[in-house]
Amino acid sequence: MPVRIAIEQLTKHFEATLVLDRVNLEIGEREFIGLLGPSGSGKTTLLRILAGLEFADEGRVLFDGKEAQALPIADRQVGMVFQHYALFGHMTVFNNVAFGLKVRSRKSRPKGKEIAERVERLLHLVQLDGLGERFPAQLSGGQRQRVALARALATEPKVLLLDEPFGALDAKVRVELRRWLRDLHDSTGLTTIFVTHDQEEALALADRVAVMATGRIEQVGTPTEVYEGPQSPFVYDFLGRTNAFDCAIERGRARLGDKEFPVNGLADGPAIAFVRPHDVVLCLPDNSEPSEDAKLPDAATVRLVTALGPKAWVELSYDSQVVAAEITRDALAKLGMRPGSRCTLQLRLPCFFARR
Repeated sequence: MPVRIAIEQLTKHFEATLVLDRVNLEIGEREFIGLLGPSGSGKTTLLRILAGLEFADEGRVLFDGKEAQALPIADRQVGMVFQHYALFGHMTVFNNVAFGLKVRSRKSRPKGKEIAERVERLLHLVQLDGLGERFPAQLSGGQRQRVALARALATEPKVLLLDEPFGALDAKVRVELRRWLRDLHDSTGLTTIFVTHDQEEALALADRVAVMATGRIEQVGTPTEVYEGPQSPFVYDFLGRTNAFDCAIERGRARLGDKEFPVNGLADGPAIAFVRPHDVVLCLPDNSEPSEDAKLPDAATVRLVTALGPKAWVELSYDSQVVAAEITRDALAKLGMRPGSRCTLQLRLPCFFARR
Protein backbone atom coordinates (compact mmCIF):
# COMPACT_ATOMS: atom_id res chain seq x y z
CA MET A 1 0.00 0.00 0.00
CA PRO A 2 1.23 3.54 -0.75
CA VAL A 3 2.13 5.84 2.11
CA ARG A 4 0.75 9.13 3.39
CA ILE A 5 3.54 11.44 4.58
CA ALA A 6 3.36 14.35 7.03
CA ILE A 7 6.32 16.68 7.50
CA GLU A 8 6.00 18.83 10.62
CA GLN A 9 8.19 21.78 11.61
CA LEU A 10 11.26 20.18 10.05
CA THR A 11 14.45 22.15 10.76
CA LYS A 12 18.00 21.36 9.69
CA HIS A 13 21.35 23.15 10.10
CA PHE A 14 24.68 22.37 8.52
CA GLU A 15 26.95 23.96 11.12
CA ALA A 16 25.83 27.62 11.25
CA THR A 17 23.81 27.47 8.00
CA LEU A 18 20.04 27.05 8.30
CA VAL A 19 19.06 24.70 5.46
CA LEU A 20 15.46 23.88 6.40
CA ASP A 21 13.38 26.34 8.39
CA ARG A 22 10.32 24.79 10.06
CA VAL A 23 9.05 23.06 6.93
CA ASN A 24 5.50 21.70 6.94
CA LEU A 25 4.07 19.59 4.13
CA GLU A 26 1.35 16.95 3.70
CA ILE A 27 1.79 14.37 0.91
CA GLY A 28 -1.14 12.12 0.07
CA GLU A 29 -1.22 8.46 -0.90
CA ARG A 30 -0.31 7.86 -4.55
CA GLU A 31 0.44 11.55 -4.98
CA PHE A 32 3.17 12.75 -7.32
CA ILE A 33 4.56 15.90 -5.72
CA GLY A 34 7.37 18.07 -7.05
CA LEU A 35 9.80 19.93 -4.80
CA LEU A 36 10.81 22.90 -6.95
CA GLY A 37 13.38 25.56 -6.17
CA PRO A 38 16.80 26.99 -7.00
CA SER A 39 20.08 25.52 -5.78
CA GLY A 40 20.39 25.96 -2.02
CA SER A 41 16.65 26.09 -1.36
CA GLY A 42 16.75 22.92 0.78
CA LYS A 43 14.82 20.56 -1.48
CA THR A 44 17.49 17.84 -1.74
CA THR A 45 18.16 17.97 2.01
CA LEU A 46 14.45 17.45 2.62
CA LEU A 47 14.46 14.47 0.27
CA ARG A 48 17.50 12.95 1.97
CA ILE A 49 15.83 13.27 5.38
CA LEU A 50 12.81 11.38 4.02
CA ALA A 51 15.18 8.68 2.74
CA GLY A 52 17.04 8.42 6.06
CA LEU A 53 20.34 9.71 4.62
CA GLU A 54 20.18 12.86 6.78
CA PHE A 55 18.54 13.63 10.12
CA ALA A 56 16.63 16.74 11.11
CA ASP A 57 17.58 18.84 14.12
CA GLU A 58 13.93 19.43 14.98
CA GLY A 59 10.52 18.38 13.74
CA ARG A 60 8.88 15.12 12.70
CA VAL A 61 8.45 12.96 9.61
CA LEU A 62 5.39 10.72 9.79
CA PHE A 63 4.72 7.78 7.44
CA ASP A 64 1.04 6.86 7.87
CA GLY A 65 1.05 8.61 11.25
CA LYS A 66 4.17 6.87 12.58
CA GLU A 67 7.47 8.65 13.25
CA ALA A 68 9.86 7.57 10.49
CA GLN A 69 13.14 9.23 11.49
CA ALA A 70 13.92 6.54 14.06
CA LEU A 71 13.50 3.77 11.50
CA PRO A 72 16.56 2.25 9.81
CA ILE A 73 16.76 2.95 6.08
CA ALA A 74 15.91 -0.66 5.26
CA ASP A 75 12.64 -0.44 7.21
CA ARG A 76 11.35 2.77 5.61
CA GLN A 77 10.37 1.03 2.36
CA VAL A 78 11.74 3.93 0.35
CA GLY A 79 13.38 3.76 -3.07
CA MET A 80 15.68 6.59 -4.14
CA VAL A 81 17.02 7.58 -7.56
CA PHE A 82 19.95 9.99 -7.82
CA GLN A 83 20.84 12.48 -10.53
CA HIS A 84 24.00 10.68 -11.63
CA TYR A 85 22.55 7.14 -11.60
CA ALA A 86 24.97 5.75 -8.92
CA LEU A 87 25.11 2.42 -10.76
CA PHE A 88 27.83 -0.15 -10.10
CA GLY A 89 30.02 -0.05 -13.20
CA HIS A 90 31.46 -3.53 -12.66
CA MET A 91 28.02 -5.14 -12.45
CA THR A 92 25.66 -6.03 -15.28
CA VAL A 93 22.28 -4.33 -15.59
CA PHE A 94 20.67 -7.45 -14.14
CA ASN A 95 22.91 -7.44 -11.06
CA ASN A 96 22.49 -3.69 -10.55
CA VAL A 97 18.72 -4.12 -10.41
CA ALA A 98 18.97 -7.21 -8.21
CA PHE A 99 21.48 -5.69 -5.79
CA GLY A 100 19.00 -4.45 -3.18
CA LEU A 101 17.42 -7.90 -3.01
CA LYS A 102 20.64 -9.90 -2.86
CA VAL A 103 22.08 -7.92 0.07
CA ARG A 104 19.08 -8.55 2.30
CA SER A 105 19.48 -10.78 5.30
CA ARG A 106 19.00 -14.47 4.59
CA LYS A 107 15.65 -14.39 6.37
CA SER A 108 14.15 -11.68 4.13
CA ARG A 109 16.06 -12.41 0.92
CA PRO A 110 13.92 -13.86 -1.90
CA LYS A 111 15.04 -17.07 -3.58
CA GLY A 112 17.24 -16.83 -6.66
CA LYS A 113 14.43 -17.74 -9.05
CA GLU A 114 12.12 -15.14 -7.51
CA ILE A 115 14.84 -12.47 -7.78
CA ALA A 116 15.40 -13.33 -11.44
CA GLU A 117 11.68 -13.17 -12.22
CA ARG A 118 11.31 -9.83 -10.44
CA VAL A 119 14.29 -8.30 -12.25
CA GLU A 120 12.96 -9.45 -15.63
CA ARG A 121 9.55 -7.94 -14.84
CA LEU A 122 11.19 -4.65 -13.89
CA LEU A 123 13.38 -4.55 -16.99
CA HIS A 124 10.22 -5.01 -19.05
CA LEU A 125 8.47 -2.28 -17.05
CA VAL A 126 11.27 0.21 -17.75
CA GLN A 127 11.49 -0.89 -21.40
CA LEU A 128 14.94 -2.49 -21.16
CA ASP A 129 14.05 -6.04 -22.21
CA GLY A 130 17.06 -8.05 -23.36
CA LEU A 131 19.66 -5.68 -21.88
CA GLY A 132 20.24 -7.49 -18.58
CA GLU A 133 23.71 -8.75 -19.51
CA ARG A 134 25.05 -5.36 -20.57
CA PHE A 135 27.14 -3.12 -18.33
CA PRO A 136 26.22 0.53 -17.54
CA ALA A 137 29.00 1.86 -19.80
CA GLN A 138 27.28 0.15 -22.75
CA LEU A 139 24.03 2.06 -22.22
CA SER A 140 22.87 5.55 -23.11
CA GLY A 141 22.20 8.10 -20.36
CA GLY A 142 18.46 7.57 -20.62
CA GLN A 143 18.85 3.81 -20.37
CA ARG A 144 21.11 4.12 -17.32
CA GLN A 145 18.53 6.27 -15.60
CA ARG A 146 15.90 3.62 -16.28
CA VAL A 147 18.18 1.01 -14.71
CA ALA A 148 18.46 3.23 -11.63
CA LEU A 149 14.66 3.45 -11.48
CA ALA A 150 14.31 -0.32 -11.83
CA ARG A 151 16.83 -0.83 -9.02
CA ALA A 152 14.85 1.55 -6.78
CA LEU A 153 11.64 -0.36 -7.54
CA ALA A 154 13.16 -3.82 -7.02
CA THR A 155 12.72 -3.76 -3.25
CA GLU A 156 9.02 -2.92 -3.71
CA PRO A 157 9.10 0.46 -1.94
CA LYS A 158 6.00 2.34 -0.89
CA VAL A 159 7.66 5.72 -1.51
CA LEU A 160 9.76 6.67 -4.54
CA LEU A 161 12.21 9.58 -4.10
CA LEU A 162 13.76 11.18 -7.19
CA ASP A 163 16.61 13.69 -6.84
CA GLU A 164 16.89 15.59 -10.14
CA PRO A 165 16.89 12.26 -12.01
CA PHE A 166 17.06 13.87 -15.46
CA GLY A 167 19.65 16.54 -14.67
CA ALA A 168 22.46 14.76 -16.52
CA LEU A 169 20.44 14.13 -19.70
CA ASP A 170 20.01 16.23 -22.82
CA ALA A 171 16.79 18.16 -23.42
CA LYS A 172 15.13 15.73 -25.85
CA VAL A 173 15.76 12.68 -23.67
CA ARG A 174 14.49 14.61 -20.61
CA VAL A 175 11.15 15.27 -22.30
CA GLU A 176 10.78 11.63 -23.36
CA LEU A 177 11.70 10.26 -19.92
CA ARG A 178 9.51 12.59 -17.90
CA ARG A 179 6.47 11.49 -19.92
CA TRP A 180 7.47 7.88 -19.32
CA LEU A 181 8.04 8.55 -15.59
CA ARG A 182 4.53 9.95 -15.19
CA ASP A 183 3.10 6.80 -16.80
CA LEU A 184 5.29 4.66 -14.52
CA HIS A 185 4.01 6.47 -11.43
CA ASP A 186 0.40 6.02 -12.51
CA SER A 187 0.89 2.31 -13.19
CA THR A 188 2.69 1.51 -9.91
CA GLY A 189 0.52 3.66 -7.64
CA LEU A 190 3.45 4.71 -5.44
CA THR A 191 3.75 7.91 -3.47
CA THR A 192 6.37 9.81 -5.49
CA ILE A 193 8.43 12.86 -4.48
CA PHE A 194 10.42 14.50 -7.23
CA VAL A 195 13.13 17.17 -6.75
CA THR A 196 13.96 19.54 -9.59
CA HIS A 197 14.99 23.11 -10.33
CA ASP A 198 13.37 22.89 -13.78
CA GLN A 199 10.04 24.74 -13.66
CA GLU A 200 8.69 23.21 -16.85
CA GLU A 201 9.53 19.72 -15.64
CA ALA A 202 7.76 20.17 -12.30
CA LEU A 203 4.68 21.79 -13.82
CA ALA A 204 4.39 19.07 -16.46
CA LEU A 205 4.84 16.08 -14.13
CA ALA A 206 3.47 16.76 -10.67
CA ASP A 207 -0.01 16.57 -9.18
CA ARG A 208 1.09 19.34 -6.82
CA VAL A 209 4.20 21.50 -6.61
CA ALA A 210 5.91 22.79 -3.45
CA VAL A 211 8.00 25.84 -4.36
CA MET A 212 10.97 26.24 -2.00
CA ALA A 213 13.32 29.15 -1.29
CA THR A 214 15.98 29.59 1.42
CA GLY A 215 14.83 26.56 3.38
CA ARG A 216 11.13 27.38 3.39
CA ILE A 217 8.12 26.35 1.35
CA GLU A 218 6.80 29.49 -0.33
CA GLN A 219 3.67 27.94 -1.83
CA VAL A 220 2.04 24.57 -2.41
CA GLY A 221 -0.60 23.88 -5.03
CA THR A 222 -1.44 22.32 -8.35
CA PRO A 223 0.69 23.48 -11.29
CA THR A 224 -2.18 25.71 -12.43
CA GLU A 225 -2.64 27.21 -8.96
CA VAL A 226 1.00 28.16 -8.44
CA TYR A 227 1.53 29.43 -11.99
CA GLU A 228 -1.65 31.47 -12.29
CA GLY A 229 -2.01 32.45 -8.62
CA PRO A 230 1.49 33.02 -7.20
CA GLN A 231 1.44 34.18 -3.58
CA SER A 232 4.82 35.90 -3.50
CA PRO A 233 7.18 37.77 -5.84
CA PHE A 234 9.62 34.86 -5.62
CA VAL A 235 7.06 32.31 -6.84
CA TYR A 236 5.95 34.53 -9.71
CA ASP A 237 9.50 35.30 -10.77
CA PHE A 238 10.72 31.73 -10.44
CA LEU A 239 7.92 30.07 -12.40
CA GLY A 240 8.67 30.97 -15.99
CA ARG A 241 9.91 34.09 -17.72
CA THR A 242 8.63 37.41 -16.49
CA ASN A 243 9.03 41.18 -16.67
CA ALA A 244 9.07 43.45 -13.62
CA PHE A 245 7.98 47.11 -13.56
CA ASP A 246 8.21 49.58 -10.68
CA CYS A 247 4.96 51.16 -9.60
CA ALA A 248 3.23 52.46 -6.47
CA ILE A 249 0.06 51.65 -4.55
CA GLU A 250 -2.10 54.46 -3.25
CA ARG A 251 -5.50 54.10 -1.57
CA GLY A 252 -5.89 50.51 -2.72
CA ARG A 253 -5.02 51.13 -6.37
CA ALA A 254 -1.84 50.55 -8.34
CA ARG A 255 -0.95 52.73 -11.31
CA LEU A 256 0.86 51.13 -14.24
CA GLY A 257 1.31 53.16 -17.42
CA ASP A 258 -1.96 54.94 -18.24
CA LYS A 259 -4.16 52.60 -16.17
CA GLU A 260 -5.05 52.06 -12.53
CA PHE A 261 -5.77 48.63 -11.11
CA PRO A 262 -7.53 47.73 -7.86
CA VAL A 263 -5.34 45.72 -5.50
CA ASN A 264 -6.62 43.96 -2.42
CA GLY A 265 -4.66 43.45 0.77
CA LEU A 266 -1.61 45.52 -0.24
CA ALA A 267 -0.50 48.52 1.79
CA ASP A 268 0.22 51.87 0.19
CA GLY A 269 3.80 52.34 -0.93
CA PRO A 270 6.33 51.10 -3.50
CA ALA A 271 5.24 48.03 -5.44
CA ILE A 272 6.29 45.83 -8.30
CA ALA A 273 4.15 44.70 -11.24
CA PHE A 274 4.98 41.37 -12.91
CA VAL A 275 3.88 40.68 -16.48
CA ARG A 276 4.53 37.49 -18.46
CA PRO A 277 6.15 37.91 -21.92
CA HIS A 278 3.02 36.59 -23.65
CA ASP A 279 1.06 39.40 -21.98
CA VAL A 280 3.28 42.15 -23.46
CA VAL A 281 1.53 43.58 -26.53
CA LEU A 282 3.68 45.42 -29.08
CA CYS A 283 2.16 48.30 -31.06
CA LEU A 284 3.47 50.73 -33.64
CA PRO A 285 4.30 54.14 -32.10
CA ASP A 286 1.47 55.90 -33.94
CA ASN A 287 -1.17 53.39 -32.79
CA SER A 288 -4.02 55.27 -31.12
CA GLU A 289 -6.60 52.49 -30.76
CA PRO A 290 -8.16 52.37 -27.27
CA SER A 291 -7.18 49.41 -25.13
CA GLU A 292 -7.97 48.02 -21.69
CA ASP A 293 -4.30 47.12 -21.30
CA ALA A 294 -1.83 49.42 -19.53
CA LYS A 295 0.06 51.46 -22.11
CA LEU A 296 3.54 52.63 -21.11
CA PRO A 297 4.25 56.30 -21.90
CA ASP A 298 7.51 56.05 -23.85
CA ALA A 299 8.52 53.99 -26.86
CA ALA A 300 10.78 50.93 -26.53
CA THR A 301 13.59 49.91 -28.87
CA VAL A 302 13.87 46.38 -30.25
CA ARG A 303 17.21 44.72 -29.35
CA LEU A 304 16.74 41.17 -30.55
CA VAL A 305 14.20 39.14 -32.54
CA THR A 306 14.18 35.31 -32.48
CA ALA A 307 11.51 33.59 -34.57
CA LEU A 308 10.95 29.88 -33.90
CA GLY A 309 7.93 28.00 -35.22
CA PRO A 310 4.68 29.95 -34.81
CA LYS A 311 6.10 32.21 -32.07
CA ALA A 312 8.62 35.03 -31.98
CA TRP A 313 10.68 36.17 -29.00
CA VAL A 314 11.39 39.90 -28.90
CA GLU A 315 13.73 41.64 -26.45
CA LEU A 316 13.38 45.39 -26.07
CA SER A 317 15.05 48.23 -24.20
CA TYR A 318 12.66 50.35 -22.18
CA ASP A 319 13.64 52.94 -19.59
CA SER A 320 17.05 51.32 -18.88
CA GLN A 321 15.60 47.81 -18.50
CA VAL A 322 15.17 44.82 -20.79
CA VAL A 323 11.59 43.76 -21.57
CA ALA A 324 10.76 40.40 -23.14
CA ALA A 325 7.70 39.86 -25.34
CA GLU A 326 6.36 36.69 -26.93
CA ILE A 327 4.22 37.34 -30.01
CA THR A 328 2.98 35.38 -33.02
CA ARG A 329 4.90 35.23 -36.29
CA ASP A 330 1.93 36.94 -37.96
CA ALA A 331 2.13 39.85 -35.50
CA LEU A 332 5.88 40.08 -36.08
CA ALA A 333 5.39 40.31 -39.85
CA LYS A 334 2.57 42.84 -39.51
CA LEU A 335 4.60 45.10 -37.23
CA GLY A 336 7.81 44.69 -39.23
CA MET A 337 9.88 44.38 -36.06
CA ARG A 338 13.67 44.15 -36.37
CA PRO A 339 16.59 45.34 -34.21
CA GLY A 340 16.42 49.10 -33.89
CA SER A 341 12.64 49.31 -34.48
CA ARG A 342 10.60 51.48 -32.12
CA CYS A 343 7.28 50.43 -30.62
CA THR A 344 5.01 51.08 -27.67
CA LEU A 345 4.24 48.49 -24.99
CA GLN A 346 0.86 47.50 -23.63
CA LEU A 347 0.72 45.24 -20.57
CA ARG A 348 -2.02 42.69 -19.93
CA LEU A 349 -2.88 41.00 -16.63
CA PRO A 350 -0.24 42.54 -14.36
CA CYS A 351 0.27 40.90 -10.98
CA PHE A 352 1.13 43.30 -8.13
CA PHE A 353 3.20 42.79 -4.99
CA ALA A 354 4.40 45.25 -2.39
CA ARG A 355 8.15 45.80 -2.40
CA ARG A 356 9.80 44.24 0.65
